[in-house]
Amino acid sequence: MNVTLAVKQYISKMIENSGPGMKVLLMDKETTSIVSVVYTQSEILQKEVYLFERIDSQNRDSMKHLKAICFLRPTKENVQHLIQELRRPKYSVYFIYFSNVISKSEIKTLAEADEQEVVAEVQEFYGDFIAVNPHLFSLNLQGVARGRSWEPSMLTRCTQGLTSVLLALKKCPMIRYQLSSDMSKRLAESVKQIITKEYELFDFRKTEVPPLLLILDRSDDAITPLLNQWTYQAMVHELLGLNNNRIDLSRVPGISKDLKEVVLSAENDEFYANNLYLNFGEIGTNIKNLMEDFQKKKPKGQEKLESIADMKAFVDNYPQFKKMSGTVSKHVTVVGELSRLVSERRLMEVSEVEQELACQNDHSNAQQAVRRLLQNPRVSELDAVRLVMLYALRYERHSSSILPSLMDELNRRGVSERNRRMVQAAVEYGGKRIRGSDLITPTDAVAITKQFFKGLKGVENVYTQHQPLLHDTLDQLIKGRLKDSQFPYLGASSLRDRPQDIMVFMIGGATYEEALTVYNLNRNTPGVRIVLGGSTIQNTKSFLEEVMSATGQQRRRREVTGDRSP
Repeated sequence: MNVTLAVKQYISKMIENSGPGMKVLLMDKETTSIVSVVYTQSEILQKEVYLFERIDSQNRDSMKHLKAICFLRPTKENVQHLIQELRRPKYSVYFIYFSNVISKSEIKTLAEADEQEVVAEVQEFYGDFIAVNPHLFSLNLQGVARGRSWEPSMLTRCTQGLTSVLLALKKCPMIRYQLSSDMSKRLAESVKQIITKEYELFDFRKTEVPPLLLILDRSDDAITPLLNQWTYQAMVHELLGLNNNRIDLSRVPGISKDLKEVVLSAENDEFYANNLYLNFGEIGTNIKNLMEDFQKKKPKGQEKLESIADMKAFVDNYPQFKKMSGTVSKHVTVVGELSRLVSERRLMEVSEVEQELACQNDHSNAQQAVRRLLQNPRVSELDAVRLVMLYALRYERHSSSILPSLMDELNRRGVSERNRRMVQAAVEYGGKRIRGSDLITPTDAVAITKQFFKGLKGVENVYTQHQPLLHDTLDQLIKGRLKDSQFPYLGASSLRDRPQDIMVFMIGGATYEEALTVYNLNRNTPGVRIVLGGSTIQNTKSFLEEVMSATGQQRRRREVTGDRSP
């Protein structure tokens, strides 16, 4: 079960199907992202695709010597663009691939527009999602909820994205959903409806143990996306923001022009692939080794280039050096910037207190630690607010809660009213009243014993002691102990055996910390394969936007201020 491979194979197949000759790849805004995350431009160029165009671009030239491969989402707008294109074709022949199911009536409309008979084939290739890592996908959707209900267009898009993942992985699953979340139930029913309607597409070879789709809601664990991260991929997303594998470094002091935007892709960058899940300390050591390795391999000035053979060897090796020097400078810049932010924002001190709030149960210690950091001017506004949020979620109903006093402290620090309101919004979004599971206090004897022993052993690393709720949910699922009363099956049947192929979807967005949990479970649980997806991949900033739109804070602000900004 590898989502990256699934999308790559679809794209290779499209290019293969069009035969030899020069080609143009026609895409829309979303399929451009879907393709760019799994393939670099140079890889696609090697397959005779020399031009990349957007279907909605008005000023494309007519190039009759090119074949067009169209990879588009099956939206009404795209169908309209295609009709216009086929009435006045700019290319010699068209191979049309939709990333999801398209209706027969729309196919008929396209056939009628193809008066010049330039369409060679129309197919459905189900790559309607962003394959972030082999076991992680995203739909890049922000703001999926209004209150506790779906934003209607988002329910449709999540259903399409999720059914396309099932089709790409060739799975017709049983479905379980989180009972405490009406949105989970709605999505489960919506996916089931498509599976029933398109039963021929889902007619895959039956496996001994049927695959399982588990639908969860982010509001059950609002703590995980609020924590600072210390593994490479997660840390980059938290501090710099990863968007379709791209990082914007334009605000980095003294950045060189060619490093203002860099791409981090495990598919094409060996160092990144090997360090994705390592912690910050290990990455520092590995960067040093990478530098030393580069120094050894770097050509020594001119003295070596005495013969033609030397020069030829240098030229032959040069692309490798160029690639390697690009990799070195990119990672040195990224790690250097992470390092600067860690020290500037006092993130090690902040993170230690966050972990204490998330994992320990010591109110008097916690309140002192939070108060101490709020009084430190070096702690950023975002970190101050996140600490108070974690405190509010952790000690929401504690008899000696000092939340009002912490809110006053934020006010004294000059934290904006909008950011102060976020604290209440976070409790409204993921507080005790909402949660279906026991996020904070373990109640059964086993969990208490586990926590007690964890306390005795001491923690190897104070910055990474937190485990997302997803870890426990999947652990229970794999052991066959996940309660039907909390995570019912949709429909009458249920799974007798231990599940083998598990697809998890997180409404409201997954995190890279949860992706690491899934990666480790895949590695350490033979016979079990898990893929995690989310409506998006959250970091703290994007999660707070999600919370504000779900709790109606965005709209309330607009009503009060007349603000129309997004």
